[in-house]
Amino acid sequence: MTRSGNTSFNRSRSDISFGSRFFLGIEAPMATQRLDLPTLIERYHDEDRCRELLEMLRWPDGVRCPRCEADNLSPIATRHKWDCMACGYQFSVTAGTVLQDSKLPLWKWFLATYLVAESKKGISSNQLKRTLGVTYKTAWFLTHRIRGAMGQLERAQLGVVEVDETFTGGKPRYRMSDEDRYEAMKRGESATKKRPIIVGAVERGGEVRLRVVPNRQRGTLHEFIRSEVADDASAIFTDEWGPYIGIADENTRHETVKHSDDEWVRGDVHTNSIEGVWSLFKRSVIGTHHHMSVKHLPAYLDEIAFKFNNRSNEHIFRETLRVLVTADPLTYETLTAD
Repeated sequence: MTRSGNTSFNRSRSDISFGSRFFLGIEAPMATQRLDLPTLIERYHDEDRCRELLEMLRWPDGVRCPRCEADNLSPIATRHKWDCMACGYQFSVTAGTVLQDSKLPLWKWFLATYLVAESKKGISSNQLKRTLGVTYKTAWFLTHRIRGAMGQLERAQLGVVEVDETFTGGKPRYRMSDEDRYEAMKRGESATKKRPIIVGAVERGGEVRLRVVPNRQRGTLHEFIRSEVADDASAIFTDEWGPYIGIADENTRHETVKHSDDEWVRGDVHTNSIEGVWSLFKRSVIGTHHHMSVKHLPAYLDEIAFKFNNRSNEHIFRETLRVLVTADPLTYETLTAD
């Protein structure tokens, strides 16, 4: 075992292949070209190329020990690991990430990540199973780890926003009585049994935040807005749903459109952007997944929000990989626990 400090297993940092350098944006003049599937397969069909890219995304300033942050490392080339000279920890590029302990080859992770990130409506576990030649359990666990990583990103609060809510789920198995429907609507709950409520806020020209909530009451909606919208946001746009009243303050005006009177736009006042997000979400449900469990609904929302927030990012695949190697691990037991 050689002790050469902060190095890659197969070559030095300065000798990265052109494909990786181009893809990472190091070759600036051509970096705006979006990666297509044939190019992905050509560049990242072997483990060394995949591992090299993950190293660069996880440690852009050079490899460091995940435990003590030391950079005095000795590579264990035959095992694709490093030995930390400071604390004795042996680790690989996937240690402490959502890829940790995965038996799948990295090229299958790359292909799955590409398909999840680049598919506007998402990809189902069944489809991924067929594409990768793996079991349904493996495909399901794989997609949920990718979504889990997407959901770990910390996001800044939003500025000028549109806020709205929607219900999800198919047709109810049984109908409420008229009295129960009336009481549910007064509480801000779904007027049909077992239909989760989602609230969303989208910044004009910016990012979206989505959350599953127990009801549409004033306290719930106001708490969501306060947590996701900056104090100095100049405006909040909603429909005429009563619980939004009172959200304005000295910094932020609140404007509404009255959909019940067929008012959809009044100057700059509208909720068309958040309605577009709901359209994307519902196409994902109807066209791809067909069903999203209540338990895992937040993860599906994280995926939709991540892709919406990176809609103009030509390197969304690279960004998703970066998230995978910087997010905390997610175990199968955690995902399947009651």
